[in-house]
Amino acid sequence: MPRQIHFNAFDMNCIGHIQQGLWAHPRDRSMEYNRLGYWTDYAKRLEKGLFDGIFFADVVGIYDVLSGSPAPALRGAVQVPVNDPMMLVPAMASVTSHLGFGVTANLTYEQPFLFARRMATLDHLTGGRIGWNIVTGYLDSAARAIGLDGMMAHDDRYDLADEYMEVVYKLWEGSWEDDAVVADRAAHLYADPAKVHAVHHHGRQYRVDAVHLSEPSPQRSPVLYQAGSSPRGRHFAATHAECVFVNGQKKDGVREIVGDIRARAEALGRSGDDIKVFLGATIVTGRTDKEARDKFEDYRRYVSSEAALTHAAASMGIDFDKFDLDEPVETAKSQAITSNIKAMDRAAGPQWTKRKLLEQMVLGSRQPPLVASADQVVDWLVDWVEDTGVDGFNLSRTVVPECFDDIIELVIPRLQEKGVYKTAYAEGPLRQKLFGAPRLPQSHIAASHRVHRG
Repeated sequence: MPRQIHFNAFDMNCIGHIQQGLWAHPRDRSMEYNRLGYWTDYAKRLEKGLFDGIFFADVVGIYDVLSGSPAPALRGAVQVPVNDPMMLVPAMASVTSHLGFGVTANLTYEQPFLFARRMATLDHLTGGRIGWNIVTGYLDSAARAIGLDGMMAHDDRYDLADEYMEVVYKLWEGSWEDDAVVADRAAHLYADPAKVHAVHHHGRQYRVDAVHLSEPSPQRSPVLYQAGSSPRGRHFAATHAECVFVNGQKKDGVREIVGDIRARAEALGRSGDDIKVFLGATIVTGRTDKEARDKFEDYRRYVSSEAALTHAAASMGIDFDKFDLDEPVETAKSQAITSNIKAMDRAAGPQWTKRKLLEQMVLGSRQPPLVASADQVVDWLVDWVEDTGVDGFNLSRTVVPECFDDIIELVIPRLQEKGVYKTAYAEGPLRQKLFGAPRLPQSHIAASHRVHRG
């Protein structure tokens, strides 16, 4: 059997996500982001295309690195305004039966006890279709918003995250036994107190003495996503993640990251098959190459270079307004997303300039688009899966909804003809659809916190 390709729509509860400026295109509907009907229609479209899920990015600060001001982000709607992605999930779940929801939540600013309840609630309400994209943040503006002076160092954030994960695993996996809920009306007994246990965690960062407030949900722990490609991020992914998101770059780089994370997971007692890797991709397609190229040329007329630099400046921690077009950019002191800087070093050399960065951002982001006929897109997708070991793709939006309509109407039927894309959803929760079982396996670190009593 050929390997099945997985698709997530990659989006955000905002106007301008990755491809900066395209919200101004007359056919783009992203300014409807604050209307519930926009999102329920979106969900129905994706489920029609048998997408595995929608992957919601999120930030909890404003992009104020370029020129040291939020003004460029506000002018260009660069991930601001941005609303809470979790609020969308119940509505989107109510009009679908299978679509999964991967939601980004920054653990640095979320108390683990309340966050564990929120995710358990979403897992209940979606029938087990919730996932969590674990992030530690990279914006000083977010840190200042909650009273801190700035972000802690990159690797220190992962140390904090490891303890956070221990706390939420204890709550999700270890507080309620599987048969704690009796629901006996005649006996007036809903839950057996002997099978519900308080969590006692006294750590360096967190102290919790409490019973988890939610009864066991279909998956207990949500499907765990993570996007770090730095050495420390890879170790964290190998320890915790089930789905890993990597940004597009050359095949050799992707192949190395995929192999390294799976090898690290195996060294920790997990199976390499316990991890699925999703590659970020931007696709502009049509029935012919000319149709795709004409669409691309139409789109690029709306790209905003200032907005693109605003986004890049925040994700790299570099104020590009301090550099002339052909002046080498200094990157050594950034505490932002270090893998983004390394990806740029690989693409343009260690002495890259603002001009080289702008030349890469042809559609408003550093992710180069694939512009090709549907037949060529299919060949490209299959080739990347076979050559790098990735399992699927997080498809970044360009002009919505037509960018996903093109994938659904033109690309997916061709993938199905090749036998590399499902023709129907599997039953069960999101984890069961992806991995064949609704619960985390015994080899996962969370399993060590399960209770085995009664």
